[in-house]
Amino acid sequence: MTLPNYATIAVELHGEHVLIARLNRPEVLNAINTQMGHDLLALWTWLTVDAGPVRCVVLTGAGDRGFCAGGDLKERNGMSNEAWRLQHELFERGAVALWDCPVPVIAAVNGAAFGGGLETALSCDFIYAATHARFALTEVRLGIMPGAGGTQTLPRAVGVRRAKELIYAARPFSAEEAKRWGMVNELCAPADLMARALATAQAIAENAPMSIRQVKRAMRYGAEMDLASAYRFEIEAYGRLVTSEDRIEGVTAFNEKRKANFKGH
Repeated sequence: MTLPNYATIAVELHGEHVLIARLNRPEVLNAINTQMGHDLLALWTWLTVDAGPVRCVVLTGAGDRGFCAGGDLKERNGMSNEAWRLQHELFERGAVALWDCPVPVIAAVNGAAFGGGLETALSCDFIYAATHARFALTEVRLGIMPGAGGTQTLPRAVGVRRAKELIYAARPFSAEEAKRWGMVNELCAPADLMARALATAQAIAENAPMSIRQVKRAMRYGAEMDLASAYRFEIEAYGRLVTSEDRIEGVTAFNEKRKANFKGH
């Protein structure tokens, strides 16, 4: 397939079904400027509308110093109120597009993830982090506040009281703390991070893609419902798989004692 071309994000296929997406402004710790806002929105929209063979994404940062430093404050210096509002609207659209992306996205945090960088990682399905990674939501030091979901996603990851402490005090925290609090799934030596994330992405990609997408929908929206409603949502998602070719292939492969060859149909 022909991959899209972005000015600030480098994309490449790893094998047939895994996409590596690298935030690609390493000279500024991959800070998010307006162009990257456009590129992120375009990336998540593409994966939602027609991902082609892509079944899992690993999102990381270019270079060896950081995942993403957050919003580009040099670009924002002197920005008018209207320009700031328009830029933030773009960032908001990108955040929602990532939440709604049906393809699983693993964040491979290879260094600093501050502000919007941490919010982006938190909006992924789960996080693997290098042992030296650092995290923070420091917006209150700038007279603003988290605005790409951080006041919602961080409490869901580490608990409300801890999230209040971290955001109110603008306190950086370590990868080890993030792992201990449940925000990060796994810590990796820096040299091993991408290999570990890609191995998990490959394992996801080998499963039935329609099943993965329906599971993601059920978990994404069910988490906001009461248990009975969420279960009904799950059953609706389940029902869409019964007539799929992949369901037939999965059961047939099990009985024939072979690996299933899922097509996403």
